[in-house]
Amino acid sequence: MKRNRTRVSPSRSWVRDVVFVTIGAFLIAVSVNWVFVPNQIVTGGLTGVGILLEYLFGLPISVTTLLLNVPLFVAGWRMLGGQAFGVKTLYGFVILAGMIQATHDLRTAPLTNEPLLASIYGGVLLGAGLGVVFRGRATTGGTDLLARLAQKLTGISPGVLLLIIDGVIIATAAVMFSLERILYALVSLFVTGKTIDFIQEGLARSKMAFIISSHSGEIKEQILHRLDRGVTQIEAVGGYTGEERSILLCVVSQSEVSNLKDLVRSIDPNAFVIVADAHEVLGEGFRLPTM
Repeated sequence: MKRNRTRVSPSRSWVRDVVFVTIGAFLIAVSVNWVFVPNQIVTGGLTGVGILLEYLFGLPISVTTLLLNVPLFVAGWRMLGGQAFGVKTLYGFVILAGMIQATHDLRTAPLTNEPLLASIYGGVLLGAGLGVVFRGRATTGGTDLLARLAQKLTGISPGVLLLIIDGVIIATAAVMFSLERILYALVSLFVTGKTIDFIQEGLARSKMAFIISSHSGEIKEQILHRLDRGVTQIEAVGGYTGEERSILLCVVSQSEVSNLKDLVRSIDPNAFVIVADAHEVLGEGFRLPTM
C-alpha cells in the first residue's frame, strides 16, 4: 500500500538541520570537558589541537577551535566555492566553540577518572555528537575542511589526509603525556567511528539477497505474495555456461531471512542464494527518508 507523505518544506528542513547541529555540538562539547580533558586524552581534529594547546599554553579550547576554523572557512569559501561551505558550516564551528565554553565547569566533576572507560564513553559521546551534526547535513569545520583544502593543493584523498592529520595530533600527545595515552586515544577514535556509523545508519539492519534459479518466475511470485516484499529482476548471462538467466534482487528485514531462504529452497533446492548486509535501506516497507 502506498503511503501518502507530505514533502518537508525547505525552511522546516533547515530548522531541523540547525537543531541537529546544535544538539551535536553540545554532545561534542560534553565529551571534551566531561571526559577527555580531565583524563588527558586527546581526540582527533581541531578539538584535539585545542586540547594540546590548552595544556601547552593555557589557551581555552573554545577560542583555539574558533580562531583556527575562521581562516580555514575563508580559504574553503574562496578555493572550493561558497556553496560547499555555507551558513550551516559557519554556524557549526561557532556553536561548537560556544558549547565548549558553556560546558567548561563539567571538568570539575568528570564522568570517570578511569582512562579506559573515559576513552570508550568519551568516544561514544563524541561519535554521537558528530553523527548528529552529519545528520544535520553540516560539519563543525576542523580537519575535514583542512583535508579538502589540502586535497585541492596536493591531490591526495581526504581520507588519507585525515588519517595523517589525526596521526600527527595523537603522536604529539604521546610526546606531551605518555605512550599509554596514545593507546587510549586510538580506542577513542575507534569507538567514535563506530558510533558515527550507528547514528548515521540506525539500529535497524536489513539483508539483501541475490537469487539465481531456473525457477526465478515462480520464486518471484511467491516473494511478492507470501513475503509481501518487492523484487527486482535483473537479466544476466552465466559466465561459464553463456546461458541467459534472471537474477532476483530482494531486500528483507533481518527477521525475514529464514523465511526467504525456506521459500526459495521449497521451490528450487539447487538455487544459488547470496545474502549480504544492507546497512541502510530507505523507502516503502523500510525506513522512510527524512529529507
